[in-house]
Amino acid sequence: MRLLLLSMPDAFEHMPTVAIRMPNGAITSLAGNVDPDHRVVAADLVLVSRRVRETVRSLLRDHQPHVVGLSVMTFQRRTALKIAALVRAEAPSARIVVGGYDPSLAPQAYADPSLPVDLIVRGEGEATLRELLRALEDGKPLAGIRGLSWREDGTFVHNPARHAGGVETIRLPDRGSRALGGYTMLGRQADVVETSRGCTFDCSFCSIVEMRGRNFHPFPIDRVLADIADARARGARAIFLVDDNIMLDVRRFAELCRAIEASGLNDVRYTVQAMTSSLANHGEELAPLMRRANFRYVFLGIENVVDADLSFLRARAKNRERGTGENASLKATALVRRHGMYVVGGLIVGNPGDTETTIDANLRFAREHVDWPYIQHPTPYPGTPMTRDLSAQGLISHDRVEQYDGTTAVVANAAMRGEEIEYRRWRAERWMKLRHMPRAFRDNPGFVLRHCGEMFAHTFRGCTVKTWLGLEDQREAFRRYRAIRERELEYL
Repeated sequence: MRLLLLSMPDAFEHMPTVAIRMPNGAITSLAGNVDPDHRVVAADLVLVSRRVRETVRSLLRDHQPHVVGLSVMTFQRRTALKIAALVRAEAPSARIVVGGYDPSLAPQAYADPSLPVDLIVRGEGEATLRELLRALEDGKPLAGIRGLSWREDGTFVHNPARHAGGVETIRLPDRGSRALGGYTMLGRQADVVETSRGCTFDCSFCSIVEMRGRNFHPFPIDRVLADIADARARGARAIFLVDDNIMLDVRRFAELCRAIEASGLNDVRYTVQAMTSSLANHGEELAPLMRRANFRYVFLGIENVVDADLSFLRARAKNRERGTGENASLKATALVRRHGMYVVGGLIVGNPGDTETTIDANLRFAREHVDWPYIQHPTPYPGTPMTRDLSAQGLISHDRVEQYDGTTAVVANAAMRGEEIEYRRWRAERWMKLRHMPRAFRDNPGFVLRHCGEMFAHTFRGCTVKTWLGLEDQREAFRRYRAIRERELEYL
């Protein structure tokens, strides 16, 4: 069978496509785990975000797929349904399958008989998609495929869930299936690699545990090295390790760092997501290993520096320094920077109990200890404990899920309006991002020289000469920024 897999063009605000265009690792993993007799084409539409309609039409025309799969996050739902409608119009005989976090945790959002969705893959999709294609090819019933939802007389039948198991049978992703190119991170060709799956913490805002349960399944180190080598052989010079929580097993992570160095794969630059507690407790050992393995950016899940907010987010356990019980963020950020790496600071502000004082405390911490801000607002993603609590209290402002992107305040706050919370984040972040440009220049001078104008324009979009001359309130620039951002959400 011919299979076309698409990831959505919607990008996060903190990952502007002028500087960062990362592939969706899920669709190439799916491509690498179907039976070899199928012809699979994968396309990341973030690479063509302003040419979505014509690109999808071209892919449908050139590859004539029997099945089209869409990988969807919640803030991408509206775009995904528009693309599904386009696929139905251009290729009416193709089966349309949706998967990813949003269809898995909110299948009811795709259930309306008028929507052009035939099948839903819930949870991890490699085995489910493989079995689905076999059944479609052989004309067999779909009822026995775990993790699959399928329509019968216009109504979805939800087969039993496929529980997340080990990773031993998952083959390497098929990067050769990609139809598009141009993945970059600050000018370097980029790719993603997965070294483990799962997390055992239960942060209230996170979809991971709802998606796959509380577990941790690491890939063998040799398999990880083979994956990195494949990405490098295809041109990648920057790799993002996209694990849910790579530092749950500190010894294994240290072993991975040593293996990357020993195998000569440290000529690639790495970005990783990390827990502050792991680095605070083990950073004296880990940070030098990371630096020798050529880790450059470390995304720290700081979440918040105020104890009450950490309790609301259920994130105290993973942000505590062993022994002292203190917030681990300060020590973790210092260790990362002391060893020549950059801190990407993940914080969440604007929680229901936040005040001007607590928000400013977090923004002040980011200004002082973070190199690149990744500051978000609490967002009611489907199925999470936070969403259930916020919904029960009537604190969710609206259900326009295209604004559930982390940088739109959609949760009510007693002390401040959502627009004011957004404004404070936006006002502070611009200067943090600008401050990082000289550091980016030292690492990638050619790229920054060529694109500094675009990067500056993106960071300060909404500002005009009047803004810079102080002839208008900054909130006017912020309102223009919000209008621009609203227009940017229209991809087709």
